[in-house]
Amino acid sequence: MREIITIQVGQCGTRVGQEFWEVVSDEHGINREGDYCDDYLPQLQRISVYYNETPDAKFFPRAIFTDLEPGVLHSIQGDSCTQYFNTNNFIAGAVGGANNFAKGHYVGGPEIIEALMEVIRTEVEMCDSLQGFQVVHSLGGGTGSGFATLMMFKLKEDYPDLMLNNYSILPSEKVSDVVVEPYNTVLSMRHLTEYSDSTFCIDNEALFNICHQILRIKKPQFNDLNYLISIAMSGITTCFRFPAELNTDLRKLAVNMVPYPRLHFYIPGFLPLTSRYTNVSPNMPVKELSRGILDSNNMFVACDPKDGKYLTVAAIFRGHMSVTEVEHEMNNVQEENEKFFVDWLSNNMKIAVCNIPSRRKFDSATFIVNSTSIQEVFKKILEKYQKMQQRKAFLHWFLGEGMEEEEFSNAEKSLTDLISDYEQQEND
Repeated sequence: MREIITIQVGQCGTRVGQEFWEVVSDEHGINREGDYCDDYLPQLQRISVYYNETPDAKFFPRAIFTDLEPGVLHSIQGDSCTQYFNTNNFIAGAVGGANNFAKGHYVGGPEIIEALMEVIRTEVEMCDSLQGFQVVHSLGGGTGSGFATLMMFKLKEDYPDLMLNNYSILPSEKVSDVVVEPYNTVLSMRHLTEYSDSTFCIDNEALFNICHQILRIKKPQFNDLNYLISIAMSGITTCFRFPAELNTDLRKLAVNMVPYPRLHFYIPGFLPLTSRYTNVSPNMPVKELSRGILDSNNMFVACDPKDGKYLTVAAIFRGHMSVTEVEHEMNNVQEENEKFFVDWLSNNMKIAVCNIPSRRKFDSATFIVNSTSIQEVFKKILEKYQKMQQRKAFLHWFLGEGMEEEEFSNAEKSLTDLISDYEQQEND
């Protein structure tokens, strides 16, 4: 099997990564010490995609954690739930990102980038047939934006033929009060457009709305949001980790989902939506799961795809269900929503069924949408950015860390061009 290396960057990225490994380890039957403690063969059939196996049959996640300050990394290393992580794969700086893209990209990042790349090289050498990397990070913070994009540049420089997937968390005023988040996000988007092959956009605003309106959590905490991200990541990676026919590796996913290289920003979603504290297993029949796939309430980006056009859709169903029934229901869904799909692409909805259930053991569906409607989220971010940039508000904090004003105009142009690309595909 072709391996994937997961790199968690910044405070948000490392916490989400910790949740992700807890979920997928449970699905693969791996306990906290790295032992396999189940007896279901398909759990181990593709285990090497995400785990290293030692001679004494211990399994360690092929995971790297990095942050520009050591606090969160020390917390994860000391957590009794995560004893199976390789302690050599924790790389910390000392200066922090200070919620500043420039500090992460030009000051703190360069101090530890070579140490990080050396750890990555070690992991690469342990792989027989590496297919690529997946990076988990937030675009609002200084480390997740600035340092993560510096690392992406290095990855593409050293491994140009390997795939690079990003799970990129977009900021929201409902979750954070960091005023310069629009700067960090727009500056990051330029690098994501250029270097990432597939970007799963996860919008904190959508996660907050799900927690508040659907899960009835009065005051959502980061743990609540991170759990939702982890179950979506578990669903998205199902076909990489278990026997399946669709999107079985990073390159096939991109081939099915990306009609043009720049248009690689996806809207993920999951149903049924539950909190980590839900004890009752919801029972959703295939028909209901299929209908929910194009419902914006189940999507992790705060936009409605029916305000734009679907370019491509991938749906991964998990549980004991009939493939024939899934195909029948999904054909009905596509026919009913035909006017919302671009008419110049055929077979643009792909389906996979995995009979290994999710961690919570109930039938579920994960979906990945490439829709022109994501431009609405980008426009909101760009509008906030432009209001600040026109007044040169807080600009000195970035220029003082080694940036030049030209980089701001280039980043703005890059995002404006990306929005125009989506508009063109919607109107064609």
